[in-house]
Amino acid sequence: MVADEKLLWAALDGDEAFRRTLAGVLEGELDMTAREFARRSGLGESTVYKMLSGARRPNLATLRRVVRAVQEVEGTRRGRFVALIASRAVVEDVRGRANELELGGVKVREYPAFNMEEAIIQSIRAEREGAVALVCAPIVSSTLEKILHIPVATIQPKRCVLDAIELAAKKGVWGS
Repeated sequence: MVADEKLLWAALDGDEAFRRTLAGVLEGELDMTAREFARRSGLGESTVYKMLSGARRPNLATLRRVVRAVQEVEGTRRGRFVALIASRAVVEDVRGRANELELGGVKVREYPAFNMEEAIIQSIRAEREGAVALVCAPIVSSTLEKILHIPVATIQPKRCVLDAIELAAKKGVWGS
């Protein structure tokens, strides 16, 4: 589970769970001081210190700012990338060339998978990490379309992988 998810689950568990989790995330995953985090999140230092001491419970707006700041520091903020779920050979063949496409700032992240189970796991991971769309093989695409909340583009045998990535980027960004 990534840090932003830990914080959200902890917030649901209660104030003390959120306080402990925030302290752990700052110290462990982010390796940041409260002062650095306050600067990065746009929150006041006193607000961050009060949340860490338990003297303040974050309201919904503050919780959003905390989670977004954690996502930005970790690089897990939603958006602007298409996930490519494919065998290692396909991933290595496409690596570098995919980001040369005209995708309007959308990047490509590769998620190698060796079987259907791994493809499903990698796809869920990609969605959780913020993919705007996903590209995968036909054998798994119909299953993924049923479980994911992002557009899925299928690699067609007659079309190259790069065409499918471009299609996914367009679907993810423009909702086509």
